[in-house]
Amino acid sequence: MPLFQTSVVNKYLNTQEKQVLQKAFSVFKAHFQNVAIQQNIRISKEEQYQGEFLIDLFVNVLGYTKSPSPNFNLTTEYKNVKDSKKADGAIVIRNSVKAVIELKGCNTTDLGNVEAQAFGYKNNQPECVYVITSNFEKLRFYIENATEFIEFNLFTLSESEFELLYLCLAYRNIEQGIPKKIKDESVSKEDEITKKLYRDYSLFKRELHSDLVTKNPDLDTLLLFKKIAKVTISIFVFVFCRR
Repeated sequence: MPLFQTSVVNKYLNTQEKQVLQKAFSVFKAHFQNVAIQQNIRISKEEQYQGEFLIDLFVNVLGYTKSPSPNFNLTTEYKNVKDSKKADGAIVIRNSVKAVIELKGCNTTDLGNVEAQAFGYKNNQPECVYVITSNFEKLRFYIENATEFIEFNLFTLSESEFELLYLCLAYRNIEQGIPKKIKDESVSKEDEITKKLYRDYSLFKRELHSDLVTKNPDLDTLLLFKKIAKVTISIFVFVFCRR
């Protein structure tokens, strides 16, 4: 199952202000899709760019206020509760860490290698819901666990893909818990779809069996039922897996 159901995403996208999205995308595109800037980012070391990355994406595009500004909601080098280890960044809302951010340079090509470290930070923050990892070119977004994620390529992001990134990461959406709501509603939607599919499958199987029994009175009804079950379950699995 994908992290989000498309119908649920569209429902929440319709609540976003189009002018705000367009303005944010314009700022985003001018920086992250500028070829010269991309080349400089690719050769930058992790320590060289990580602070500026938080400003370029989270402050200038997604609406955060970075420490040490008053009333900040984005900070760097955030210390674990239990030890001295520090996440590269954290989103702090009403004095609680809601997301941890772990950044690497572009030489870290597989963000899967960053998961354990990032979730180690999350597990040290009791109210943390989201995990964000990035190598400045790609960005992964997790909700609660590492089972599923969404990955964005910042250098090639289309406007529609940016709208999903904004929906997941913009300050006002994180502050309202929107991504978690989308995930929870997507799970409910998935259950609803699965139950409906099974009801349809059961009805189809019964009606097909009844029709075959009527048209083939000389054949054993149990044998017909077994053959129908074998064929229809294959169809059911095929349809379910392609959703």
